[in-house]
Amino acid sequence: MQPKNLNRLLRALSRQGLDVSYENRTYSVRLSNSPDAPIAEVLLPESFPVEAKALKQLANLANVRHPAGGCVCRACATPDFHPGDGGVAIGSVVETADQIIPVAVGSDINCGMRLHVADLGIEEFFKRRDRFVQLMKGDYFFGTRDVTMTAHTCRTLFQHGIPGFLDAMLDKPTGSITKSNLDQLATEIDRVYLSGSMSGNAKWAPEELVPEDGLVRDGGLATIGSGNHFVEVQMVEKVDDKATAFAWGVREGQLAFMIHSGSRNVGKYIGGMWRDFAQSAWPKNLPFPESRLFPLSVKANPDLVTQYLQAEATAANYAFVNRLLLAELLRLRLREVYGDIEAPLVYDLPHNITLPEGAGWVIRKGATPAHAGQPVIIPGSMGAASFLLVGKGNPDFLASASHGAGRLKSRFELSREGANKNEEVLGLAGVDCITLREERRIEEAPAAYKPIQPVIDAQVAAKIVSVVARLKPILTFKA
Repeated sequence: MQPKNLNRLLRALSRQGLDVSYENRTYSVRLSNSPDAPIAEVLLPESFPVEAKALKQLANLANVRHPAGGCVCRACATPDFHPGDGGVAIGSVVETADQIIPVAVGSDINCGMRLHVADLGIEEFFKRRDRFVQLMKGDYFFGTRDVTMTAHTCRTLFQHGIPGFLDAMLDKPTGSITKSNLDQLATEIDRVYLSGSMSGNAKWAPEELVPEDGLVRDGGLATIGSGNHFVEVQMVEKVDDKATAFAWGVREGQLAFMIHSGSRNVGKYIGGMWRDFAQSAWPKNLPFPESRLFPLSVKANPDLVTQYLQAEATAANYAFVNRLLLAELLRLRLREVYGDIEAPLVYDLPHNITLPEGAGWVIRKGATPAHAGQPVIIPGSMGAASFLLVGKGNPDFLASASHGAGRLKSRFELSREGANKNEEVLGLAGVDCITLREERRIEEAPAAYKPIQPVIDAQVAAKIVSVVARLKPILTFKA
């Protein structure tokens, strides 16, 4: 079955300089004036709109090459595909050889998902819900959290991620984490992608976070962030793959806690720095690429490539620890309100990152690794289900899956004067959103997002993932 008015759509895209074809729920696209560029494939449910701006951004990304050597070998996009503000479509995945593309990751480095489950029934949770929410609002919104670190701990965090952070905390514990079960946190490292550690260096961190000695009080650490980031209380509504769910400690009726956050101001600082470095490194005698997507070449800029990967890893390490602390604050409050609850980690994984795979690197922007047997977490909106899945390692889509449902309406479109802010229209009826900003509820309303079920169905049909469990939202914290 083909989308309605397919031929008219393809002609319209052709007028915008795109060669586009469609077969089996997949659009193939490249720039009309770049026949040697790889064809990028977009897996898109038939009911979803085709956004020309996103297709153009993906075709531009697939066409990135460095005059001294370096190219994109393959490109694809996941079903939550939509335009990105920085010139790179959300849901883009590219494999590169001899080059990296800092702007393809952007500034929200290692934004990702983390999922915990707890043997706490929904009725028991609601009995003390107000007390729990009050405490979490203090930690997430009013600064009652204590994530004080020594200068040494902070430097080690940037260099080694979670393992380094925990080792340093064992030597000299500070802040709220002194109340945590550090043995449990150490055991859970195996449930974090890459063990929560990449090869970073504190020299790339903001100067104020890496003093020579003393204490560091980082106002951004263990914060959710704006936009589509969240911490959500959920219930495991249905288990589809009982064997895998059992192995991962997931059962129907459990409470679940899902965290979506990244490297916060550290990622913004490092991402912006390297966007400018990559542009400055472009050969002086050549015009800028029309797309303004500047790669760094292994042949022309070997030191810059090494340094960028180290800088990106520095922000990624911070993001891993940020999600751990967001979860640990929640777990400490759970124990304070509900008693001795373990709330083990199911998995933690990134969706904005450059990783050594394939011909050189695979760069994922708003897409998550989905290697064979690996847990995958795909959230819906705060009014729709989220999913725990298992990856299939599908090489046709570079072993990648979507990181959500994808935006349907912009924040401006929803919040502008004259927009319909009716709760029913926005899908907010019955949604329990904990925020200090009313506009955040509007901007992130369920109506802002595409339906999650077709996104999941398309990826299951394409053998990218299979469903392990479905999770129902109970309440959502939005900064």
